[in-house]
Amino acid sequence: MPWDPAQYLKFADHRLRPAVDLLNRVDLESPSVVYDLGAGAGNVTELLARRWPEARIIGVDNSEEMLRKAAERAPNIEWEVGDIATWRPSEPAELIFSNAALHWVGNHEALFASVMSSVAPGGVLAVGMPRNFGARSHTSMAEAAAMGPWRQTLEPLLRLAPVEIPQFYMNVLSPLAASLDVWETEYMQVLSGENPVKEWTKGTWLKPLLDALEEPEKSGFESTYAELVARAYPKQNDGTTIFPFRRMFIIATGR
Repeated sequence: MPWDPAQYLKFADHRLRPAVDLLNRVDLESPSVVYDLGAGAGNVTELLARRWPEARIIGVDNSEEMLRKAAERAPNIEWEVGDIATWRPSEPAELIFSNAALHWVGNHEALFASVMSSVAPGGVLAVGMPRNFGARSHTSMAEAAAMGPWRQTLEPLLRLAPVEIPQFYMNVLSPLAASLDVWETEYMQVLSGENPVKEWTKGTWLKPLLDALEEPEKSGFESTYAELVARAYPKQNDGTTIFPFRRMFIIATGR
């Protein structure tokens, strides 16, 4: 799926905050090699490079568009085109970091077990994923998909619950990790602009649905979804919109 870096980065500060919170929980002094899975436009990868300036930093993503944007800003970082569903390091890694990426990949039981097996003893797997798929921002996509002539095209593309509950990941990773911490945080994001929740999802979960349609169905579906989320997330008196967003975090240390 081709990504639009400009659309994704409209809310760069809000998208970056969970990654910073996760990074602050990584207790490693000086890893020699650090991987960022699902590096995207590279803004999180740059944080990793600043945290460990002596390390070899490698950003992995399947979007050439995103990596081109990343390489323009940070040519000192290695950028690697790869499918994070099947990517594995050539040797056990001291840090595998992934922010807002692994929810795009299916079969999490096999995925997390495989990625964890690539972590060196004493190394760290640090993962952050959205777990907001029961919110109106996301359920409205399925609702809008059923409301027009685009229904037959869109319904097979809907993924309603790509991230499991925290206990699932604890069950998968506990036998493989020396230590494990799993927690959730709900961010009360204050957004500005016209229908910002629609604009937010347009940079991520809504995009593959829009990409599957041609005009006029594409604009019709977007307009239908926009109306639903505008009602679900009304503007405050000061003109901003509050968008609660839940994230799940995992820190697992290799055996």
